[in-house]
Amino acid sequence: MTRTLDVHPLKSRIADFIAGLKTLEKEPITSAGVLDYVEQMQPSSEALAPYILWNRERYTRNLIYRDHFFEVLALCWLPGQRTPIHSHNGQLGWVTVAQGELVCRNYRFVRPEVLKKMQVATGNGAGAGQRVEVELLNWASCQADRSVSVVDRRQTTHQIENLEKSRAGSVSLHLYSKPIDSCCLFDEATRCCERHSLRYHSVNGIILDAALQSSQRIVEIAA
Repeated sequence: MTRTLDVHPLKSRIADFIAGLKTLEKEPITSAGVLDYVEQMQPSSEALAPYILWNRERYTRNLIYRDHFFEVLALCWLPGQRTPIHSHNGQLGWVTVAQGELVCRNYRFVRPEVLKKMQVATGNGAGAGQRVEVELLNWASCQADRSVSVVDRRQTTHQIENLEKSRAGSVSLHLYSKPIDSCCLFDEATRCCERHSLRYHSVNGIILDAALQSSQRIVEIAA
């Protein structure tokens, strides 16, 4: 077990956390190595306070830090808010819940030719095989218990939702390597996948101008 900084994890500041990430960049980045680091050094909800910003219409993606190797965000979820089903472009990810509780559902995309065979076998008609479908693989409840979930390159399609009834909302810390600028989103209405760019609700605790975000023609989905 490698400790990057001599800082007690419960007292870890954002600055300490980022400094440790920069130290990790000096050597090859591995999923296990970053997992070990996040388990030790994850910031508390108090340390994340400047980045905890809410929106009644949708969950928020609040950028804490970004460089060539890492992207760190605080995502804030009011009750009932969720992501679309989306991919991670094969990037590595580590997620921990700092406040509240979230449900993560893991999916896989079903290939059109598989669907077509299923339709023929069941006599449900032809042509429907051109649609893309998703299959639920499993789901897990993630709580603020300092556990860390890993998104690896083999399973990167999922959906996150806040099913809590409390008014406090849920907060999760997301770390990606490398940063993710776009991802594939599954539209449940059209049953199609499309690539969308990502946007931030805030950067360094400052809410971005809505008009500017609109002019960039980008949509907000979870990374």
